[in-house]
Amino acid sequence: MSVKECTHHKDKKRKLVRRLFAGILIFLFVVLLTFLLIWAILQPKKPRFILQDATIFNFNVSAPNIFSTSIQITIYARNPNDKIGVYYDKMKTYANYHNQQITYYTQIPSVYQGHKDVNIWSPFVFSNNVPISPLNGPDLKEDQQNGGVWLDFKIDGRVKWRVGTITTGHYHLHVTCKAYVPFGNHPGDGGMFVENNAVKYQIARSCDVSV
Repeated sequence: MSVKECTHHKDKKRKLVRRLFAGILIFLFVVLLTFLLIWAILQPKKPRFILQDATIFNFNVSAPNIFSTSIQITIYARNPNDKIGVYYDKMKTYANYHNQQITYYTQIPSVYQGHKDVNIWSPFVFSNNVPISPLNGPDLKEDQQNGGVWLDFKIDGRVKWRVGTITTGHYHLHVTCKAYVPFGNHPGDGGMFVENNAVKYQIARSCDVSV
């Protein structure tokens, strides 16, 4: 094979590689553009969460920075989209006080939420002799003695969007439900007695949602 023929063969191979690479880029661009157009037309909205109530079975600060609690919360979750479904996965809830986690993680079952559908979860958030910050222990005790405490009930997990037969990848979901939880010995304080001398409080507060 002559040098001229060899050079011609290499040039032909380079052109083929360039065309193949350009074809892949064009294909990816078309797919991405189609996805963005569909996304813009559908105008997806974040799920809506509401903290409906909290039932306090136990709330105790001791020694002085050891904390135990058992609280059942009711979470209302709604998919506001009429053309997009939502998959919830690896959901866990817990409580924070002054940016410190004060309960264990509680798992919420994975679920698919259809268009405009609603799910209601009633998990327990609890802890048993958990050490808390020396700065937070006295504050938490004082808040309890003063009749109420501000807590952040949080939900962390992952979501996927479904449009027809197309399902997206996972997105991180962060939900924060800020609530003032009062303490009282009789229903006149805004609560009502339920089983095992627990007190249930209606809260009905919207939660902050980040996806």
